Amino acid sequence: MISTVTTTTTTTVTTADVMTYSIIAVIALIGFLALKEILSSDETGNETIKAMVSGSNVAILPLLIVFAAIVIYRVLTIV
Repeated sequence: MISTVTTTTTTTVTTADVMTYSIIAVIALIGFLALKEILSSDETGNETIKAMVSGSNVAILPLLIVFAAIVIYRVLTIV
């Protein structure tokens, strides 16, 4: 006889955790935007650098969405 056991894991996220993760997300966004700006000013025309600059949107766009969510949350909690 085979029996299946299902467990439920509950994760509690505190306000301090949210603030820590939001700071990490904002720092990562600033780093990626700075890296993209620095690499896009490359005048040698290296194809690898151009591919990295165009592909960096894969990391930047989700971080922008997280940043917008953080701003909306902070505005709503102040008001």
